[in-house]
Amino acid sequence: MTGRVPPLAIAPRPSGRDHVARGSLVTTSSAKEVARAWESFAAGEDVETGVRPEILASWYRCRDRYEVDRTLDVAPGAGGDAQQADNDVIFTALGSLGALAGQEVERDGAVVTVTDGGGRVLGIWGDPSAQRRAELHNLAPWSSWSEQCTGTNGMGTSFEVPGAVTVTGPEHWCEAFHQWACAGISIRDVVTRAPVASINISRWNAPLSELVPVWLTKAVACVEQEIYRRAVYEADKVISEFNKNSVQVSAPLMAMDRGGNVIAANEAAVALLGLTGDTPLVAGAIEPAQRWTPDISGLSDVVRWVKERAQGTGQWSGHATLTVNEGEAATPLTMRPVVDASHVVGMLCVFGMQEGEPYESASQAAVGQLPRRVIGMRNDRLILLAPSEIRYAEADRNVVWLMTERGRIQAATRGLENVERLLTPYGFSRVHRRFLVNLRRVAELERGIKGELFLIMDSRSHEFVPVSRRHAPELRRLLGV
Repeated sequence: MTGRVPPLAIAPRPSGRDHVARGSLVTTSSAKEVARAWESFAAGEDVETGVRPEILASWYRCRDRYEVDRTLDVAPGAGGDAQQADNDVIFTALGSLGALAGQEVERDGAVVTVTDGGGRVLGIWGDPSAQRRAELHNLAPWSSWSEQCTGTNGMGTSFEVPGAVTVTGPEHWCEAFHQWACAGISIRDVVTRAPVASINISRWNAPLSELVPVWLTKAVACVEQEIYRRAVYEADKVISEFNKNSVQVSAPLMAMDRGGNVIAANEAAVALLGLTGDTPLVAGAIEPAQRWTPDISGLSDVVRWVKERAQGTGQWSGHATLTVNEGEAATPLTMRPVVDASHVVGMLCVFGMQEGEPYESASQAAVGQLPRRVIGMRNDRLILLAPSEIRYAEADRNVVWLMTERGRIQAATRGLENVERLLTPYGFSRVHRRFLVNLRRVAELERGIKGELFLIMDSRSHEFVPVSRRHAPELRRLLGV
């Protein structure tokens, strides 16, 4: 295991008269307030207060999107394949961490669990009696504790919430778990930002110390050092392959990592993509923070297709046709995977060439029902918004801010692409890599000195939203100007 993990103390060891009373997680005044809110919410009512925003947002997902049965008392078994081989080092580190932590929490009647990125439990350590009690709910290896399967819980909810998340007593969506307290945190791939694992501490009928989330955060930082090292190693492999091909290819050529972020580009590609000549991509962006995400519609789908079709062989190639710059003709491009130890670690993209298997896009069917509301968070409150209340959304990395009549509100859903998926049916359109606007709320259009286009969303405050060159033609068409 990499890094140095601090000692873990989850609670003072109870003894004598200080033993934990039965039902202590549901009999406190705050727990009773949460329980009353849970009863109302589970009955179909909307709730805005009395519950922490991240928990209430999870309840909305469980009730309205995933339709999790709140009477569920046993976690379902996890289907599908086991952990991916390219994450073996990470799971080995987490297994060592879980075993060490399990020894420390055993005296406090707690258990430590590790899952993969889908919420499948891979291992459990800690107090034997707590493990037996956990097994009654199938909190055991090869069970699924994602929110989609088992509702609000430390492991599943950590995939939806940044940082460590605690779920105590009646904050669990399923009533059968109301006697448990848990705290979990996800470990994310620095390249794709997708969760690859989680670690969780659970205790029956007793609260967890406030030190547990702090410990989880420090422990995960140690494990993520390995993920960062892998990302740098993979980038070095991709750039090496890019340099070899640059000598042979005069066409626009760029290299991408597994997440579709550009690591390197030749001068022809820099010009085609409208980048400045001093971009770090010319020399190669080893550091993940230096990589660039292109705003090319459909490219992320093509990247996923390449990873699926290449199947770990560098001999495969495929081609697609995408609109690189809005208003211009679509451009053919050929994708070639970069493979290391039978794993796709990146890909090369040659513009203006068609080679290999053709890509056929398929429109994805809508998943679940359209949201009746958009969920936002402000301070300690959950804000329920009608889509019509939102003027535009702005991304700050993976955090999305909603500009509304009620002020600036953080979206409970992370990632602008996810927010775009929710709001597109309500007349929202992407106008910039960082901005999504409600077309019905556009008040004025204004041109800049150099011909840039800006949208004025509120004429009273002169609220400006920039429009990128590639999105300008489509925006004009949608607005009829």
